[in-house]
Amino acid sequence: MTCLSNDNRFALVGVASTRNKEDALPSNNCGNNSTPPMSGFLLEKVFPVYAVGVSVPDPNLVVSLANSGRGVGDPIWDAVRQEAKSEAEKEPILSSYLYASILSHDCLERALGFVLANRLQNPTLLATQLMDIFCGVILHDRGMQRSIRMDIQAFKDRDPSCLSYCSALLYLKGYNTLQTHRVAHALWNQGRNVLALALQSRASEVFGVDIHPAAKMGEGILLDHATGVVIGETAVIGNRVSLMQGVTLGGTGKEVGDRHPKVGQGALIGAGATILGNIKVGEGAMIAAGSLVLKDVPPHSMVAGIPAKVIGYVEDQDPSLTMKHDASKEFFEQVACRFPAS
Repeated sequence: MTCLSNDNRFALVGVASTRNKEDALPSNNCGNNSTPPMSGFLLEKVFPVYAVGVSVPDPNLVVSLANSGRGVGDPIWDAVRQEAKSEAEKEPILSSYLYASILSHDCLERALGFVLANRLQNPTLLATQLMDIFCGVILHDRGMQRSIRMDIQAFKDRDPSCLSYCSALLYLKGYNTLQTHRVAHALWNQGRNVLALALQSRASEVFGVDIHPAAKMGEGILLDHATGVVIGETAVIGNRVSLMQGVTLGGTGKEVGDRHPKVGQGALIGAGATILGNIKVGEGAMIAAGSLVLKDVPPHSMVAGIPAKVIGYVEDQDPSLTMKHDASKEFFEQVACRFPAS
């Protein structure tokens, strides 16, 4: 399994400082139709002939991180390709799938667009149309190019069932639905609300996750399992947040305007937790599974119960990174003394 060194991770993060300097960007190589050569690996010996349509390159595309011309490279895309080649050798029956989804593309952006388009297509919303939509947004947005990499790194680091970057891209619906939302959110901000809602609807049908296109998401987000997650229109989620399955960030009724939770960076929200109303979940807070949260949660605190109460404080700066949902026996004994059963 290919891993990234710390140097590569810091190099990837360092590129972000250039995201708004588009005037000085070099030409983009991501639009090239040719597939980069793979030393020591002959595609024709492993993969059958597979035709993949590629749209005409756009000379105005924002350069991808993979081809920024700053000597950084794209370690995540390199890892995805290497893992795909390795998996194709182990499972030849998947060779066509891996070639079409990953190895036929020249950058992570196009591979992601292909994967999402084929997962979300239906008889009236064609994969070719969807790929044009996804690539048209992602390839023009430097910030999104960074976010899709920070997210896939989050899945690789925090989800023990995520065996590789390749598996996150191809199989984890939490990652797929998160990237679908990023594109829908960009379309929403462009005033293309109907198209954004169409993507939301398809993602809800296919992935079982409902995220309003207007909701704001940071980067380095983990939607672990993702099934049953609901995130409302005015919700805001900070960087490095981890959400388990069945989490709801909802409103409290018929109120309009700003009516959904704001989750600070580094927070960890356990399975089945429900957070309602325009309330704040502080940075580094941890919400226990099954909790009902109706008021603000202090930073670096642990809350649990229905309704949720503060039962302790979190030692980790960002519990979302350690993913520790449990606590020591002594901790639970202290909680039992502070909150005796009635």
